[in-house]
Amino acid sequence: MARKETAADAANPGRLKQIALTYKMTRRADKKIGLVLAAVGIVTFGVFLAIGFLIGHPIYLGILGLLLAFLATAIVFGRRAERAAFGQMEGQPGAAAAVLDNIGRGWTTTPAVAMNRNQDVVHRAVGKAGIVLVAEGNPNRVKSLLAAEKKKMNRIVADVPVHDLIVGTGEGQVELKKVRTTMLKLPRVLTGPQVTATNDRLRALGDLMSNMPLPKGPMPKGMRLPKGGGPRGR
Repeated sequence: MARKETAADAANPGRLKQIALTYKMTRRADKKIGLVLAAVGIVTFGVFLAIGFLIGHPIYLGILGLLLAFLATAIVFGRRAERAAFGQMEGQPGAAAAVLDNIGRGWTTTPAVAMNRNQDVVHRAVGKAGIVLVAEGNPNRVKSLLAAEKKKMNRIVADVPVHDLIVGTGEGQVELKKVRTTMLKLPRVLTGPQVTATNDRLRALGDLMSNMPLPKGPMPKGMRLPKGGGPRGR
């Protein structure tokens, strides 16, 4: 019992520190966060307390209002913190990969399966909706990267649907904050074993490519590098 209390005591400062850091980060992008949270808490508590006086149960409704005020404040804080985080990540290289890493259970993500010299990049996620290719970078350049990667996926796992989306704010693009919800709305067409089999086939392909022997010594005269979108990585 004592050991459990010690672990809990050690965890609480960590949570409080994390909340404080999140608040500071949010406040840098949202200067009114403090006023908004205070207003939400006070208004929620005030409404329930007023109802309590009207019906003759101010203590009961006051306690309920206090609990709901904390809940409402936490919900508003979470949403504004998320919005601030996405605002700071927007346009940053690798932002889509960070979103994919937190998409939730049932998805296997592989960052940077394709990239060019301009640092336009394509990430891959595999789940019950099939394969989703998420591109970030210049919209005109990433289209060729997506087309090449989609062609490769169709050749390797022809029986699995392949979706693609480009992260951005332009027409036909998906905003960074909507990437997760967009992917979760895709129809689920694969079973768990099919998802596992798809991941195994893609993993085997990656291992095969990484273990492919490279010729030693200088490159023979007249030999040219294959043309393409640039270096590719997993």
